[in-house]
Amino acid sequence: MCGIWALFGCSDDNCMSKMVPDIFKIRHRGPDAFSMLSVGPFENCVLGFVRLSVVDPQHGMQPLKLKQHEHLFMVYNGEVYNYRQLKQQHGFNFETSCDTEIILHLYAKGGIEFCVKQLYGVFAFILADVKNNKVFYVRDTFGVRPLFTIEHMPASENVGFGAAASEMKALTHALASCPPDSATIQPHPPGHFSEFDLTKRGSLRFVRRERFHTIGDMPGYKVDEVNNSWTAEEKVRHALTNAVDIRMLADCKIGCMLSGGLDSSLVCALVKQQMAKWGHDYELETFAIGLDKNSTDLVAAQKVADYIGTKHHSIVKSSADFLAVVDRVIHQIESYDVTTVRASTGMYLVSQYIKEQSDCKIIFSGEGADELCQGYIYFHNAPSPKEAAVESMRLMKDLHFYDVLRADRTTAGHGLELRVPFLDHYLTHIYTALPDELKQPINKVEKFTLRKAFDGSDLIPKEILWRPKEAFSDGVSSIERPWFAILQDHIETIISDDELATASKTYNHNPPQTKEALYYRKKFLQSYPSLDHLIPYMWMPKWCGEQVNPSARVLTHFQA
Repeated sequence: MCGIWALFGCSDDNCMSKMVPDIFKIRHRGPDAFSMLSVGPFENCVLGFVRLSVVDPQHGMQPLKLKQHEHLFMVYNGEVYNYRQLKQQHGFNFETSCDTEIILHLYAKGGIEFCVKQLYGVFAFILADVKNNKVFYVRDTFGVRPLFTIEHMPASENVGFGAAASEMKALTHALASCPPDSATIQPHPPGHFSEFDLTKRGSLRFVRRERFHTIGDMPGYKVDEVNNSWTAEEKVRHALTNAVDIRMLADCKIGCMLSGGLDSSLVCALVKQQMAKWGHDYELETFAIGLDKNSTDLVAAQKVADYIGTKHHSIVKSSADFLAVVDRVIHQIESYDVTTVRASTGMYLVSQYIKEQSDCKIIFSGEGADELCQGYIYFHNAPSPKEAAVESMRLMKDLHFYDVLRADRTTAGHGLELRVPFLDHYLTHIYTALPDELKQPINKVEKFTLRKAFDGSDLIPKEILWRPKEAFSDGVSSIERPWFAILQDHIETIISDDELATASKTYNHNPPQTKEALYYRKKFLQSYPSLDHLIPYMWMPKWCGEQVNPSARVLTHFQA
């Protein structure tokens, strides 16, 4: 996990000095090192980088500029899992041992489309080519690595201002430098690259934005494919095992978040299984959090940890501990979505614990499984398998606004790098290609095909393999006292009935329906004025009638 930042076409003499401090707002993403570099001859174009060293700690500092391609400048956040294969395939001569370098070699050989279509991994990068006067922004298929941009490029002028960063908090001064109502911060669309002309003045002119990879498509790089004669379960088991395997590359210590649910348990067990192959000869550490020692997640996680044999940390925090960081979490995650804030609080605290109490830098988790495998409880109410498949794809396309956003910001906020095998290109290709009937809940069991894929493998305890879905924000607490109830009781004393009654008139976009939602919205706007459009809608289960509470615990199926 690193942080990237870029500025193009700064026209005010004082503009640069005013904006440069913004990069320090994302120093948490890269606590190991910091650097800035002008883009070739353009003094008003700057790339900035904060580094978390996980591969080749001695080399590979960014902004990256190679002796072989001195006209190229780049900042990059991510992992290209097939970089060694690409290096061998094309015969590139590397100057570092970092996966970052493969991007510059591929671009120099065949251009931006040739480059990005071969990358297998998660990434966001900004590449400047001063020889051909081009700038490119690129973001991975699911938006696992974040990238926010400002594009102020008036059609009537010969100048254009551009800025980009890993988090929008690093763009506030850049936004303020634009004329009012002329530009805003936007997330760069996942799976796309944007191309700009770099003018003689160092400003940008927009050229095009194109998709280079779509969810469910085969990756451009050839992987260890499944046998077509295999059953659906065999294909899924092979693809998930491969997804974990290719993510094991690291020159630092790996750990796992373990809620005790199906997804994180499978990932943890597969990581443990692959460690010897990759030469990781230390004891795998796993981490779970709860509001009391009897929380459902803590109890289940301990069972898994005992079964697979890890150095397990059961982190018990009080309600006061959780409530104390809610405001900080909203600022860190850059969201006011109710379910995202609820789930982020526990993940923020467990990430803080990992940072302070262990030497793990890379953390595996089960993000993306519920969207890919139709794991949310409301999928039991889907009108048809086809409609369930459509909803699953919608959720995956929007992940970068919700669960992926939460997972990135809470871990990166404490200098950790998150790896998410369920969002692997090949696994998502295999799973989305299954018949719709095999993807939806079967026999009243969500993620049936995923569970069946590992049934009989003895990878995790059978009771965990078939454990019903429990949202992370609910599982941290006990059955008797859900986390959302603690939050609502606390906020009841802060937001008045009159204030909630007028909220729909105050907020035209995503008008708050509850005091909890209104509280989060107000705190968000204190940090990010006029940027509440960045959350397109409030996450809510479908096919469940009128709902104002996104918690699965209020749904009939869960209660049954």
